[in-house]
Amino acid sequence: MGTATLVPLDVYLKTSYRPDCDYVDGEVLERNMGETPHARLQKFLLLLFARHEDEWGVEALPEQRVQVGPTRFRIPDLMLAALPNLDDRIVRRPPLLCVEILSSEDRMSKIQERVDDYARMGVRVIWVIDPWRGTAFAAGGDGKLQPVTETLLVPGTPIQVMVAEIFLELERLELRAKE
Repeated sequence: MGTATLVPLDVYLKTSYRPDCDYVDGEVLERNMGETPHARLQKFLLLLFARHEDEWGVEALPEQRVQVGPTRFRIPDLMLAALPNLDDRIVRRPPLLCVEILSSEDRMSKIQERVDDYARMGVRVIWVIDPWRGTAFAAGGDGKLQPVTETLLVPGTPIQVMVAEIFLELERLELRAKE
């Protein structure tokens, strides 16, 4: 197993990666993505969140760099920033919600590292959705992922999504694509 080449923070911040990469203590980390179920679920949630931005007082942002620590940057699949969102190019204030959608190669141990970073930063709620197994999880500020079978929500806000709705819509999108 080889040794990772460390990249200075200023180089990471000036570099455009396609797709964007996480940065963890000097190491540039590629994210698993690019699979259709992941993309369909991300699109569905982004459109849902965007329809409610004014009502919920949030801004929905896909794949936005979030500085979770002095030398750590994560790119959640989706996030909701409370308005007003005064962060400029990089989010440095804790979002209300970060959403991670699993790709087929993702492992829960690696996802937990991401969740822990968000929790340490002060993100109130983190959702992890697995389109491959039809499961959803949520964590609060403690970072402890718990299975959710009914409703994903952000306590103290009107933000909620029925888990069954997520997977019914994914199924509908997959069937429509085959017609």
